[in-house]
Amino acid sequence: MNARHSAASEMWVQTFHPEHPLFEALKRHDYPEFAEQELAEREMAGLSPFGFSALIRAEAKTQEAAQGFLNAAALAAQTQQLPGHELVTPYPAVPMSIQRVANIERAQMLVESHSRQALQRFLWAWQPLLLQGRSLPEARGLIRFAVDVDPLAV
Repeated sequence: MNARHSAASEMWVQTFHPEHPLFEALKRHDYPEFAEQELAEREMAGLSPFGFSALIRAEAKTQEAAQGFLNAAALAAQTQQLPGHELVTPYPAVPMSIQRVANIERAQMLVESHSRQALQRFLWAWQPLLLQGRSLPEARGLIRFAVDVDPLAV
């Protein structure tokens, strides 16, 4: 695309917050301002590159089984005080944004830490508990689970 075509390009952004500094920086084509604002917000929220996360996903015949598996695994991790647990925050399981696919219910659990090392140690120690958790009554109907480190979308 040459400069003549790009100058004629137009982009529309729909937002409830048009006065947000991010949009002001975009309007001015001010990438340094945009990046500075975005990094400041990400730091305040504990998101990467200032925080680290993993997403544990479960698929089951029922939403109760998917969430039950995830919540039981988190409870087991807390009870056994896995390495790094004091620096890791597992959140309660919730349905995924697209909850049902092909009659399979899907749930997820976010696990966050400000320390990549603590998160990695925790996940490594948690893996056997996750595998054992498949046989718990709460997980009856569990089909599969997956651990996604540094997920692109939550």
